[in-house]
Amino acid sequence: MTDNIKRIVIKLGSSVILKENGEPNSACLKALVQEMAELRRNKELIIVTSGAIGIGKTLLGVSRPKDLSEKQALAAVGQAHLIQIYENLFSQYGIKVGQVLLTREDLQGRHRYLNARNTFLSLLEHGVVPVINENDTVAVDEIKFGDNDTLSAIVASKMDADLLVILSDIEGVYRDPDKREKGVIREVVDDVANIEESATGSSGKSRFGTGGITTKIEAAKIMMSSGVPMVVARGDHPHILARIITEFSGAKTTGTWFISSKKMASRKRWIAFNAEIKGSVTIDEGAAKALKEDGKSLLPSGIKDVQGSFEQGDAVSVKDSAGREIAKGVVNYAADEVKKIAGKKTADIEQALGRKDYDEVIHRDNLVIL
Repeated sequence: MTDNIKRIVIKLGSSVILKENGEPNSACLKALVQEMAELRRNKELIIVTSGAIGIGKTLLGVSRPKDLSEKQALAAVGQAHLIQIYENLFSQYGIKVGQVLLTREDLQGRHRYLNARNTFLSLLEHGVVPVINENDTVAVDEIKFGDNDTLSAIVASKMDADLLVILSDIEGVYRDPDKREKGVIREVVDDVANIEESATGSSGKSRFGTGGITTKIEAAKIMMSSGVPMVVARGDHPHILARIITEFSGAKTTGTWFISSKKMASRKRWIAFNAEIKGSVTIDEGAAKALKEDGKSLLPSGIKDVQGSFEQGDAVSVKDSAGREIAKGVVNYAADEVKKIAGKKTADIEQALGRKDYDEVIHRDNLVIL
């Protein structure tokens, strides 16, 4: 039933937006906007777009930026032109668009995360289609999403979308990227691990963007955890969006679909995918088993080591004795306090700190198992 789809995030890759010569692919964009305008009659749409740097290269005649500042300059020029393209195309259907440029930093703090969500909701309430891109003009490595596949997944998760559509220049996830004649995997349910190795056997890089099949698999992991269906498909196929919507509740013959029966709570999605990690705690085997298999909270008795400088309410990585990250969580105590109570029983917290605010270092409600 397509009525089950109320809100869709559509990610357009650089290879969909640009032709091989770097010029905007006007015919493809026009066809997609026509389809989106039709969908927009009874659904909310959010667009995540690539292509700004590619357009900037063409406009300024630069084949390869020599450094970060030139790349950011290309993004500034290209983004202005790109949003104008969307504005002109959607205006033919009486639809307004709103530009939103994000960095990872905008979504790391819980307050800013919720503020961004409220901005999107306000745009949708006013009938505006948000057009989102990473803010490449200011982003440095520390605050970059790195690719728009990941960005689109985070947006879809944050906005409680009913579907994420990633349009690229590939048919979907190939059974063997180096032998495409073996065909496309049509449906992946609940776990991407069984296809990850074969699917990423080749980089599968698109012509212009930073993404490839690896980034799409990472996006699928976010969607699986969020319980939001995702499909990867070729953007230049005729009526591609209509085909995808029709297949939402039926047989899958277009692209690769990732479907999960799981649904992670909003706060846990923020912890898993957006929160800035301020440090780490290493735990023993017993504590790791209690967290992973028994769904328990993290008690001080299971902690062996503490790394980083974090405060109460910060997010940290939880690692097993081999150094593998097994969880993320929000701590009830600061780093120096956790060091004092590490290895101790809950009953000994007050003696060690002079007070006992919580029994747990991380409560299971603020803990995400990876």
